[in-house]
Amino acid sequence: MEQQPAEDQSRVLIISAHPDDSEFGAAGSAAVWTAEGKEVFYLVCTRGDKGSDDPNMTSERLSQIREREQRNAVAETGGKEINFLDFKDGELTPTYQFREAIVREIRRVRPYTIVTHDPTHVYSDQGINHPDHRAVGTAVLDSVYPTARDRLNFLQHEVEGLKPHKVREILLWGAPEPNHWVDISEGLDKKVAALAQHKSQIGELDKLRERLAERARQVGVEKGIPMAEAFRRITMGR
Repeated sequence: MEQQPAEDQSRVLIISAHPDDSEFGAAGSAAVWTAEGKEVFYLVCTRGDKGSDDPNMTSERLSQIREREQRNAVAETGGKEINFLDFKDGELTPTYQFREAIVREIRRVRPYTIVTHDPTHVYSDQGINHPDHRAVGTAVLDSVYPTARDRLNFLQHEVEGLKPHKVREILLWGAPEPNHWVDISEGLDKKVAALAQHKSQIGELDKLRERLAERARQVGVEKGIPMAEAFRRITMGR
């Protein structure tokens, strides 16, 4: 029997609601993956145009600031490409229209792995998860299965040369019950550098490395990993 070629596992697509979400959730892992030779793509669903308490800030100016910060952050971790959807911050819902935009990017990038928000994380002792995070997580899962896979969904994509695509692995950050850990000991410095680009959002930058290192140690301690990021891993069999 003729052996089938091994599936290309080198492409990762990270999908986040806002600028800086992917850095908090997966920047250390992204740095590790790019060092391993993987191509890491980013899709940001809003430009974070509501995330400021500055009375003199406008949504238009904040969008420009946060897009620039996000592009700089992706450069720190070695990301290959970043694209933005123009949905409004704070107004995301997992609609069919939203799903179409995500499916289009999945079919264009054709990733083996998608990394995104865990939509089941509603609240914890530390607070409430942003509704945009939950909306993105839900929309991404619905886009992966079955929408991006099945040809008859969004037939206009086929006219544009975008074929159906089966994502094989999903990693969800912020999961209440993670089952997959990535050792980011070699990626922590790049995670710190990436998050430091988000100056409009992060205070006490001089203490950022200490905070991130302590968090990474806490995440990894149960598994005997010096510093880790944790995910809920879903392996797609169909």
